[in-house]
Amino acid sequence: MFIGEYNHNLDAKGRIIIPSKFRDALSQTFILTRGLDGCLNIYSTEQWDAIFAKLAKLPSTKKAARQYIRMLTARACECSLDNQGRIAIPQFLAKPVNIEKECVVVGANDHIEIWDKKTWEAYYAEASESYEDVAEELSELMSE
Repeated sequence: MFIGEYNHNLDAKGRIIIPSKFRDALSQTFILTRGLDGCLNIYSTEQWDAIFAKLAKLPSTKKAARQYIRMLTARACECSLDNQGRIAIPQFLAKPVNIEKECVVVGANDHIEIWDKKTWEAYYAEASESYEDVAEELSELMSE
């Protein structure tokens, strides 16, 4: 389980430190890919395998399913931590979500998210305004 919020900077080589609390839960290699809402996602290999199994069940005859699978997998890359606990973020993943320098690494239950700091702050402010309404709306799903 990944929880918490950590501020880190991308270095000149496009690397970011993964918080030590998160490193322990990742295997030797893991997957970095495009997330939703303007962030990147890191999945453990076990979590990625579970996602892949669900993707395989989507109907290939549906355009939306094909698009989602392509967007999630086309630029996904396998990563591993260096000796300082960093990963390199490829430009083809960083650029579309405006990750340049200041970042926020967020624990999101079953995965890790990497956000541009300004994007995260704007997202968090907007989400905070409707937090209680969303909690009430989703409470039925959580009781199942």
